[in-house]
Amino acid sequence: MTKTYAALLPGINVGGRAKVPMAELRTLLTGLGYGEVRTHLQSGNAFFSAAEGDEQSLAADLTAAIEQHFGFPVDCLVRDHTYLRNVAEACPFPAGDLEPKQLHITYLSEQPDPARYTELDQPAFLPEEFRLGDRCVYLYAPDGLGRSKLAEILSRPRMAKGMIATTRNWNTVTKLVELTHG
Repeated sequence: MTKTYAALLPGINVGGRAKVPMAELRTLLTGLGYGEVRTHLQSGNAFFSAAEGDEQSLAADLTAAIEQHFGFPVDCLVRDHTYLRNVAEACPFPAGDLEPKQLHITYLSEQPDPARYTELDQPAFLPEEFRLGDRCVYLYAPDGLGRSKLAEILSRPRMAKGMIATTRNWNTVTKLVELTHG
C-alpha cells in the first residue's frame, strides 16, 4: 500500500548554511524511487509517496542520500499523514482562536522524556506555555517564536539531547496535514 509522507529537514537554508535547493531535493527524492514528489517553502518540507518502508527507514535512506549528494549531514524526520493529522488534532491549545505565528509544534524523532522538562518553571514564562505530545512539543508563544524565551529554553541541546528536532509554525503544520492527505 502506498502512503504519503512528509520529510522534515531541520536547519537547512537558514542563514546561508546547509543550502539544499528544493529542485535538487525533489530530483533526489525521485531518484530514490519515491512518487508524487513535491516541496513546500524553502525551509525543508518535502512530500512523497512510497509503497515500501516505514518512517525510520525512509528517514535513514533520505539522510544518507542528502549527505552523499550535498556533502553535509541533515538528520531527517519522516512522518506519515495519520501521524501529522493526529498531532494537529491533539493540539492542547485553541488553534482556531490563535494567530498561526503564535502556535508551533516541534517534531521529535522519539517520545520526549517528561523528566527533561520537570525543572522548567512554567509559570515564570507565562503567558507562554508548552505541552508534550506524541513525539512532539506544542508551544504557545503569543509574541512569536523569535521573541519567545520559552522557545529558547526548549531548543537548548539538553532538552532535545539524542533526538532530532524541528519546529514548524501552525500554518506549516496544517499544510503538512493537507499535503500528505492522499
